[in-house]
Amino acid sequence: MSDKTTFDRYLNDDGPAALVIREWLMPVEGTDAVVFPATFAAGDGFPGGYNIDPREGDTNVCLIDSVGSQGNRIEPLFKEEKYKHLVPQIVVTAGEKEVNLLEAGHRAGDAIIRCSSLKETIDEAFRASLNGNAEPLAKIAPTSLVFGVWNSRGEKGTQEKRPRLIASTIRAFNVRKLTRSAQYNPPLDYAALDVFSEEEKAKAEGDSKSPLAKRGFVHHPAPGTHGGVIATGGIKRDATLGLAALRLLFVDKDEEKTLALRRYILGLAMTAFTYKPGGYLRQGCLLVLNPDKAKENEFVEVYPNGDRKPATIKHDGAISYATATATAFGVGESKRVAFDKDRAKKDVTGDGNAKKSKKKGKKAETKSNAMGDK
Repeated sequence: MSDKTTFDRYLNDDGPAALVIREWLMPVEGTDAVVFPATFAAGDGFPGGYNIDPREGDTNVCLIDSVGSQGNRIEPLFKEEKYKHLVPQIVVTAGEKEVNLLEAGHRAGDAIIRCSSLKETIDEAFRASLNGNAEPLAKIAPTSLVFGVWNSRGEKGTQEKRPRLIASTIRAFNVRKLTRSAQYNPPLDYAALDVFSEEEKAKAEGDSKSPLAKRGFVHHPAPGTHGGVIATGGIKRDATLGLAALRLLFVDKDEEKTLALRRYILGLAMTAFTYKPGGYLRQGCLLVLNPDKAKENEFVEVYPNGDRKPATIKHDGAISYATATATAFGVGESKRVAFDKDRAKKDVTGDGNAKKSKKKGKKAETKSNAMGDK
């Protein structure tokens, strides 16, 4: 059983700045196999599709899984039986739908929490955090302190922003972009059966927006769509647990409570950091460790002067430490609350916070702060 003081050296100002994991991955089929990166919508000069920088040339970097997506994959582990004692289980019910806070995209800053009876509690926790006391937020949404949160849509005086302690990203290097084409052929000639006319059939074929094409009644080609990439330079996951950022957490000026808080959040962070999620990211992207590059992998403590020393933390040890520190800190109460439709309607209109203005006789549009991915 781990003691709550086991990793106090990580909490000292002269301790490591971060823990770092770097590991080489490959598609299950082999290093020369096609892998499908994440796709993104167009905007701000980006044409949409795969995120490859630079867009032209053989030397490039392709984003396989973003820091937000990696966080989304790891955080829900605290719902599992093995880990759920470490954090409060906050569940919002909306009819037959139940959503655990651990699944909410914006964590404690998510609309689903603002639109429940927990709104006042969360607002107060964010205010306290802004004033140097992160304990209330840790009592209701501790993973928001591990994976980061920005209450950008909260009312004035609650728009706290806490940095990610854990950042993990998967990238591929020197990729060759591929395309693929497909063709759908309906099992029957529906025009010949007088379901619609030959003229309607001819007009619909090749028109992806046609209702007949959308519903599978006509031939429909899909040429030149995303076909994945071949990573000639390999695929690597880089993950960081920022200990220097963890040491910025306080409970006012109470040194004893601050230490208990930091130990608790460190325990959660190390549990998440040493967790190995499944390699399935999406269709066509199932990754495993690359044994040929195992010697290049590292798990190290990185110090402010640049020194890198091997880290020896094991996942089971992290869980034991997290259990000890959670017990000492006192895990917040689990709650089941209802989604409030009336609160949601008010929130949609700004809940009275957004000021309407007029310009040249017309109402000026109110722009909300963008929150970014989880």
